[in-house]
Order: sequence, then C-alpha cells, then structure tokens
Amino acid sequence: MDVAVEPPQRGAPRRQVSTSDRPYGAYRRIINLCLVSLALVLASPTGSRADRPVNDRPVKLLALGDSLTAGYGLPSDQSFTAQLQAALKTQGLDVTVINGGVSGDTSAGGLARLDWLLADKPDGVILELGANDGLRGLDPQVTYDNLDALLTRLGERKIPVLLTGMLAPPNLGREYGAQFKGVFPKLAEKHKVLFYPFFLDGVAADSALNQADFIHPNAKGVAVIVARMIPVVKQLIGGPA
Repeated sequence: MDVAVEPPQRGAPRRQVSTSDRPYGAYRRIINLCLVSLALVLASPTGSRADRPVNDRPVKLLALGDSLTAGYGLPSDQSFTAQLQAALKTQGLDVTVINGGVSGDTSAGGLARLDWLLADKPDGVILELGANDGLRGLDPQVTYDNLDALLTRLGERKIPVLLTGMLAPPNLGREYGAQFKGVFPKLAEKHKVLFYPFFLDGVAADSALNQADFIHPNAKGVAVIVARMIPVVKQLIGGPA
C-alpha cells in the first residue's frame, strides 16, 4: 500500500498516513469500480444489440387466408405456412407460423373466424383473403368492407399486419378486374399496413409452378412465393431486411 508522510508538526510525533485516508481516495475507488463495471457490461453479450437475437422470445405469426394459405393439395410440410416458418428459422428467426387458412374461404368467412384465431395471441398477421371473392365474382365493395372490418379489428388490438393483394380472373372483364385489384392498395393505405401487391407473384400462369388445376401452386411454386415475400415478412416481425 502506498503511504505518505505528513510534515511534522511542532511538538507532535511523526506518523504515517495511508492515501486512503485522504478525502479523494474513497471517490477514486468508487470511480474505478464504476469503470470496471461498465467495461464488463459492454463486454457481455447483452451489452450490444448486434449480439442479441432479433427476437427476445419466439414470435407467433398468424397467416389468415384461404386454400393458398392452407396448402391445398400439398403435404402439410410443404404448405405456405410450413415453408415460411422453415425459411425464417434458417435465417435465425425463432418464428412459429400459425396456419389460419381454410380452403374455399372468402373475406366474409375470414372476418367471421377472426376472434377465435386471435385467441392464440399472434404478434403479427399475414392477411391473404379475397381470391375466392374474385372467383365468385362478388362485388368488390363487399370484399373491401369485409377486409376493412378485419383490418380495423386488428388495428384496435395493435397487431401488425401484412396485407397481400389478389387479382380477379380475366374472364370477369377489365372493369371488374380493375375494381377488384384496387381494393387492396386502398386498404393498405387507409390502415397504414405493410402491403404485398400480389400473393401469386412469379407463380401465376406458370405451369411448372402450379398444380394440375392451374390455380394452386405446387411445392416449388410455394417456395417461390416464400422467397419473394420473406423480406416484407421480416419487416412485419421486426427482423433484419
């Protein structure tokens, strides 16, 4: 231990004094301890956001849709939800994708099912509905109103949404096709949600990527959909682009 010698006082014996007896000695020790603690925090894995996993806990993502989401005609492990979950996990994202697809469902059916699907308390929703509305030639305003109600309820619960668009069959005419196509971007703008313009982008009309009905994608087609959509899905869950 360092020592310092006080100057002798007249008539008093000389004594040795530790530097720790000085007023600033205690402060110096406190400062040193703080600096050491700070260094340990910065060196630890939790001290840097870059070293942390993107998700502090597993993320639950609900895919609410029709047969395109459900995986019509495919093994369960090749459906859209299964392939999306697998793709996210390969990128280090701990995400469970809940299959909320029902073959043949319309926007009205999805609206009717919403409350019990939300019992799983998803952290985000991929909303893929409207294809069957278009196939049936339903009034685009009806589709708009149903999806508007869905998005309103999700917004009230502060659940982030990725809305996917759809195109109507060409045999219904240009006017109907334009009205139907316009439903989705209008809703995305109104509710300020993420938007993917066409769920079947890169797959529609390609015989190599569709099943025999030429409506539903095969496993390779689903893989194309997932690969194209995954950047915006990662935005939905707050992951890196």
